[in-house]
Amino acid sequence: MKRDYYILNNGRLSRKDNTLFFEKYGEDGGVEGRKPIPVETVQTLYCFGENDYNSKFFNFLSEHGIVLHQFNYYGFYSGSFYPREKLVAGELLVRQVLGYQDESVRLELARKFIEAAAFHILQNLKEREVNSKEVAAIRREIEKLAPRIETAKDVTHVMATEAQIRKLYYESWDHFLDWEEPFVKRTKQPPQNSLNALISFGNSLLYTAVLAEIYQTQLNPTVSYLHEPGVRRYSLALDIAEIFKPFLVDRLIFKLIQKKMLKLGNFDRKLNFCYIGEEGVKLFLKEWDARLNTTVKHRQLNRSVSYRRLIRLELYKLIKFLMGEKDYKPFHVWW
Repeated sequence: MKRDYYILNNGRLSRKDNTLFFEKYGEDGGVEGRKPIPVETVQTLYCFGENDYNSKFFNFLSEHGIVLHQFNYYGFYSGSFYPREKLVAGELLVRQVLGYQDESVRLELARKFIEAAAFHILQNLKEREVNSKEVAAIRREIEKLAPRIETAKDVTHVMATEAQIRKLYYESWDHFLDWEEPFVKRTKQPPQNSLNALISFGNSLLYTAVLAEIYQTQLNPTVSYLHEPGVRRYSLALDIAEIFKPFLVDRLIFKLIQKKMLKLGNFDRKLNFCYIGEEGVKLFLKEWDARLNTTVKHRQLNRSVSYRRLIRLELYKLIKFLMGEKDYKPFHVWW
């Protein structure tokens, strides 16, 4: 069974025969050890250290359809090696582009992505409002805002409503999270405190997970509907990630804090930004991988599927919609 590999140390990734190898660098720059990574077990590579690669290595990844995501020293997403697509479909690409150009289709999809995000936000608040009047009040405010998604006249208005909902949602966190530092507000580039660092890191992991799943379909990752397609970004991954952020990322953050698995000492600060330290990153990645591999009995398929597989199923639903086969109904958690 294929799985994700997380490489946290500095070193060199290379190919020898039909196997990948990671050579770990010591503090003096010398090689301390060499570890084989059987290529048939690799789904995606996540690299967090200062790594060396060569063209043979990337050619080998391309041959086996392995996506590589690179993060910088502070754990911020830098970019991806996205192999040449093998599952190409001209008709679907045409339908994707036509859907983007058709304002009614684009608006319909944008609304549904954010409607699903709002649904999961409300679910999170309902589970945490029992002992907090403040959380209950914020949940009611969001419920009043949610209908605006369906009546939004264009994508800009959809995103404006989404921004209002998330602002209220993040304001609620200080009322139910027993954390050593207040949230204050959402800051991204750079994150200015520990909670913002966790959100940014988790969202980056989700974005890359969605991108890896898109690679396993015939969808083009650069054609999107909620987010404007841009230069050098896979904006469709941003669209789909909106649905899953409250369910996958936020709930994991709540677990790490409420079970006191993380401490403020797991974070480092530089000037005006905050980032997760090495031990915190290791813990987050371990729990993230476990969460993606958690399974649930699917109601329609009548079998157990992983949370990661739910992302792929969401992409299949989008394909059927674009091909005119079935209406698109976004994922709503049912358990």
